[in-house]
Formats: sequence, C-alpha cells, structure tokens
Amino acid sequence: MVGMEDHGLLADCRVRMATDLFAHTWDPVVLFALRPGRLRRRELRAAIGGVSDKPLTEALRRLLAHGLIERRSYPAAPPRVEYELTELGRSLVDGPLAALGRWTVEHGNKLRC
Repeated sequence: MVGMEDHGLLADCRVRMATDLFAHTWDPVVLFALRPGRLRRRELRAAIGGVSDKPLTEALRRLLAHGLIERRSYPAAPPRVEYELTELGRSLVDGPLAALGRWTVEHGNKLRC
C-alpha cells in the first residue's frame, strides 16, 4: 500500500513515462521483437506480424525518443537501416516486460476481453 508521503510520485514525470511505455499497443511488442538482436525494418515487421507501417513507424519514433532503441543507417544502395535495443531498452525487456510476459502466460486466459 502506498503511504501518504508517496502520493507526490503519482504526478512524477518518470512514473508517467514508464506507464506510457505500456499504453501504446505496439511499443512492448516492438521491444520484445528486438530482444534477439538487431533487425532491419522489414525483418521487424515480419517478426511482429499484423502491424501496418504507420503504427510501426510511430512505435519506433516513440521508442527512439525514449532512448530504448537505437537506429543505425548504413550508406548503401538501397539505404540500409537497422534497429536494436539500447542498454536501457534491454533492461526493460529483460526486467518488467519479461515479468509481464510470465504473468500473462500464467493468468492471461483469466482476463476478460
């Protein structure tokens, strides 16, 4: 139970940013898809399945802005771009996101849709 002295954290920017990561449908999915390593955009879309280009672009932009993934571009013809988890992103995927995954496997069938 949260004590009265802890209520100041409810409006804290860090708390809002952390919960925002799970408010967007594709953000955790993109993070988890990048867990094995660096992927090109088309490989990322194939690994996820079912995501159209616009939501993927929006998710990538948010995750880049939060510092959870990095984008590497290589001068080539055609241009090559790859995405991978940063150290911060890996800590999120291996920590809270993995715990949420375990919880979902154990309890997901009890959720009401």
